[in-house]
Amino acid sequence: MLTSLLTALPFMTEARADLVINGFFPMVSAAVLVSIPLAVVSFFFGMIIAVAVALLRVTPVNGLFHRILLAVAKIYISIIRGTPMLVQISVVFYGLPAIGVFIDPIPAAVIGFSLNVGAYGSETVRAAIQSVPKGQWEAGFTIGMNYMQTFRRIIAPQAFRVAVPPLSNSFIGLFKDTSLASVVTVTEMFRVAQQIANSSYDFLPVYIEAGLIYWCFCFVLFVIQARVEKRLNRYVAR
Repeated sequence: MLTSLLTALPFMTEARADLVINGFFPMVSAAVLVSIPLAVVSFFFGMIIAVAVALLRVTPVNGLFHRILLAVAKIYISIIRGTPMLVQISVVFYGLPAIGVFIDPIPAAVIGFSLNVGAYGSETVRAAIQSVPKGQWEAGFTIGMNYMQTFRRIIAPQAFRVAVPPLSNSFIGLFKDTSLASVVTVTEMFRVAQQIANSSYDFLPVYIEAGLIYWCFCFVLFVIQARVEKRLNRYVAR
């Protein structure tokens, strides 16, 4: 029945319908078992980098060591923002072996994605922290809190609400960008689609199906993002 429904489409033949049906579960399985975990793990480590870099940049400069770290952070952000993610992942997986550093495909993809998320996320987190009025800092210092106590108890909760929407969009973008991991031989969803298409030499229906599957997963993430933002707004309104 499903085959007959698919063959009703203008470009769909019976062979293409069978190809789409047989490729659906392998692609969804790869998305659930590889693409989503890869995005989650990379985003987690990327946010650790992002918060560390953002705090380094918003903390008042104190000493030569701080200045050196600040310069390194700015160079790191500039390099990551100025080069394609595909190049970054390729350097980690294919370039580092030239100097004797060999990394397996999935860890290489995680490192590449995490560094990218860290650079872009640090700018989001920094902007969110700086959006909190300076009077909030002064209020914390007035009641005897030090810098980190003021940040943790007063600034961070307010900055978190501001940072959630753009960071949510970053995660959704990262999930789509996991398709780049196919370049370093990670068998995520898009690589499975490539394998199916290569075996049949019929690329159009398989890639359209892959795009629709990506869209379905992203739609779920959009819904989750909207609910999280709604709850945060209700919490702040109380």
